Order: sequence, then structure tokens, then C-alpha cells
Amino acid sequence: MNEQTTGKRLLLTFAAIGAAILLAAGFYFFSTSEEIQRGDKAAYAAADAERAISAAGVSSEERAATEAIVRAYILENPEIITEAVEILQRREMAKRMDAAGGALTKVFPGAVGGNPDGSITVVEFTDYNCGFCRSSVADMNRLMGSEKDVRIVYRELPILSPTSRDAAHWALAAAKQGKHKAFHDAMFAAGPASEQTITTAAQRAGLNMDQAMKDAASAEVNAEIERNLAMMQQIGFNGTPTFIIGDQMLEGALGYDALKAAVEKARKKG
Repeated sequence: MNEQTTGKRLLLTFAAIGAAILLAAGFYFFSTSEEIQRGDKAAYAAADAERAISAAGVSSEERAATEAIVRAYILENPEIITEAVEILQRREMAKRMDAAGGALTKVFPGAVGGNPDGSITVVEFTDYNCGFCRSSVADMNRLMGSEKDVRIVYRELPILSPTSRDAAHWALAAAKQGKHKAFHDAMFAAGPASEQTITTAAQRAGLNMDQAMKDAASAEVNAEIERNLAMMQQIGFNGTPTFIIGDQMLEGALGYDALKAAVEKARKKG
């Protein structure tokens, strides 16, 4: 066997073992079937590794030597596993956001902020009992003030308590009166959601209270909230605030600078 052939086989072996590592990580982190437990995932990954290495046509001695090299490298550089998993997670998340399609950025009538015709869309999932959402209000207002081409799509995501859902219903009722942003800010300023703070926020926003009460109880408003909850499951996040900007997902109160940087990245991508 000449040196060139041996080199090719070793490269194939490295590639096969590297692929096996990524397959194992992919099975471990992204399989959602309840029937596939961790042991099964490892078995599937091992089987795939065996097939890949067999296809490379290497001898047992070459395989043993290559595995030793790969093992030593991973032990010395364990961060590559984390990096690989992060790349897989980003790709998987991008696929799920693509699957959500236009529904993600489709505005419930009136639940929009910033420039309604802006070329950059920031989708914000929020809960009125979320302290991190409350602390993000100033950052979002600053973003809308500094980035004139940004449109904010508000998605009510009441996951923390029953009063979260009550407040979300009223927020969408406010949207139907063209006063979502006024209610949104007033609700967070009023404190945790309760019957009293919801009423206070609605009055401060200048709502027609009788009409808002009817709209808050409507099937249309309830359906929107159910869509948002389903979207959370589809995309794969579980907390608020969550911001989706282009193909990026930001979770938590990350501050104005992080939001602005994400907007700039989305703008460059077009």
C-alpha cells in the first residue's frame, strides 16, 4: 500500500470518527421521541460509526491508531464537543424557525411597535408577570428610538400564571383599539398582573373598557394566544422574554447593546 493511499484511508477514518461524534451529539441533544432513550441513542450512534469506519476500508491497526489520536485530541481540547453541539443547535433552531414561516412575523392587528413598515422585524414573546420582560421595556423603547427601520411584532406568551393570561387577553383587546403599546408599557409599569393592575393599565392606555372586556373574552384573542403557545413549542424555547431577529434567537433580558447588535447583523444579511 503506497503512502498516498494510506494517507487517504487515515483521512477517511478521521472523518468517520468525527462524524460519529457529531452523530452521537445530534442524537443526544435533538431526538424528541420519548421511545428513544439515551442508551438507545448511543447504540444508534455507535452503529453509524461502525458503518462509516467499515466503509473507509481501514485495517484494525489503522483504526486503533486513529482512535487513539482522536481520543487524545478530544481530551486535550474538550471544547470542540461544545462547539459542535452549539453549531448543531443553531442549525436545528434555524430549521424550526423556517418551519414556523410567515406565522412568526404575522402581526395580530394592532400588536406592533416601532416602524410598522420597517425592513427589520423583531419578534418579542412576553409575559406580563415576567420580571426580565419588565426590565427589557426600556431597552426595547430605546431600540425603537434609535433604529428607525425596526418593526416590533409583539407575541403574548402567558406562561407564568393565570393572571398572565388575563393580562395577555387585555393586551390583545388593546391592540384591537390601536393601543397595544400604550397598554403594554402601562401594564409593566403597574406591576405584576392582577385584576387591579390590569384595570389600571387599561385606563391609563385610554381603552374603551366595555369594548375591551368583550374583545378580551373573544375567540379571536384566545386563538392568538394558543397560536403563540404552539409556536413556542414548535421553535423550541421555554421562557420570556424571547426575541427573534432574522435567523437569531435571543433569550432573556440581554440589554440594549445585544439587541442592537442582533438588528445590525440582520440588516447586513438583508
